[in-house]
Amino acid sequence: MEPIEIGLIVSGGMLVLVILGMRVAFAAGLAGLVGLIWIFWAKFGYAPDKFEKALTVAVKTAGQVPHSKVSSQALSLIPTFILIGYLAYYAGLTKALFEAAKRWFAWVPGGLAVSTVFATAGFAAVSGASVATSAVFARIAIPEMLKIGYDKRFAAGVVAAGGTLASLIPPSAILVIYAIIVEQDVGKLLLAGFIPGAFSALIYGALIIGMALTIKGFGPAVSGFTWKERFVALPPALPILFVVVTIIFFVYNPFGGDAWGTPTEGGAIGAFVVFCMALYRGMRWAQLKDALLETAKLSVMIFTIIWGVLIYVRFLGFAELPDAFAAWITSLQMSPMLILICILLAYAVLGMFMDAIGMLLLTLPVVYPAVMALNGGEFVSAADSTFGMSGPMCAIWFGILVVKMAEFCLITPPIGLNCFVVAGVRDDLSVQDVFKGVTPFFIADAITIALLVAFPAIVLWLPSQV
Repeated sequence: MEPIEIGLIVSGGMLVLVILGMRVAFAAGLAGLVGLIWIFWAKFGYAPDKFEKALTVAVKTAGQVPHSKVSSQALSLIPTFILIGYLAYYAGLTKALFEAAKRWFAWVPGGLAVSTVFATAGFAAVSGASVATSAVFARIAIPEMLKIGYDKRFAAGVVAAGGTLASLIPPSAILVIYAIIVEQDVGKLLLAGFIPGAFSALIYGALIIGMALTIKGFGPAVSGFTWKERFVALPPALPILFVVVTIIFFVYNPFGGDAWGTPTEGGAIGAFVVFCMALYRGMRWAQLKDALLETAKLSVMIFTIIWGVLIYVRFLGFAELPDAFAAWITSLQMSPMLILICILLAYAVLGMFMDAIGMLLLTLPVVYPAVMALNGGEFVSAADSTFGMSGPMCAIWFGILVVKMAEFCLITPPIGLNCFVVAGVRDDLSVQDVFKGVTPFFIADAITIALLVAFPAIVLWLPSQV
């Protein structure tokens, strides 16, 4: 049996395991190990006495892969980004941010929901985890919206959808994972997420205002805040802006010349700055302990998925499946843009059955080479490429599109993680309530993705300036 045939059979078996409910990390790790054993045994001639040799080689290969990749310095960004978010929460920065957003934007139709979206976008700028963002604002924003008469399902949907912005707005753990998988510049990818993330928040806000203007009794405006009260609310929220500016200045050096440090070092400095702020605001040992434990739990979950999937990815390399898929994609008699849209739609379907990180880790080793081949290759110039951009710029553009699709998957049934988190925080909400509440935001996400595909400059302008 040819390696490609083995790759297809094992990949199909892995998808069956995921659909049956096995965790992605374990399904991918098991499939990768079984696939490696099969590949090596076939290479040695299927002789019974060669099976032990094939098993030994496969186990050694599977054991070396996770350590060699996860020991990468760039991956240490993930726990530091997550820690920044939890420390900011325990420092009280989230409440201050929400209060400032409420005083400045609550006067518009649907104002409190709009304020929640903008506050989650601001918190996303210091939190690398959408799950943490959703959990925090489920405690802060939903009670405020319920007080003035919002439907509880829509209030929950606003928080769940707003939480997805942390996947795109730096610091973003998913963007870091993407950069490592496709071996692209982490700093430029993080920078590329700023404008699309802010753009997504504006689309969400416009959707809410439109609903408030057309649906009677929906999202009453909140008035009564004086200009003095608005300006007084700004200083307590400014530390978040300070943290963001600190990281940007350290990593990108806007004054010109070499950067002052790597994104990894920038993340560490950001965590230290927020830690100092939390201490200044009176954070106790119990709160620091909770922040560290929550960071450790979420980081371990992410790293476990990475370990399992990396074994599977190594198997795919031996099975020659990525190259075969890329050759097949480029041979199709279809417009490259149409093929790209079909790939994005496939991600939308996959997101109904897999978590965002697992989905990206499993698919990118196959899909990314195909997209690069469609553009003309990894090192093609902008003048010669299919999509009108160089290989590295295409990698950044596709990365933002894929991460935006991952955001979409965080709120799609039946396993939209953000929806489960919001329902878990609020006893008065079921998961079905939250899924109903996020339905309008599917339209907003579809509009955002269409605009990012049609106008790549939204993504590429900022990183092209570095």
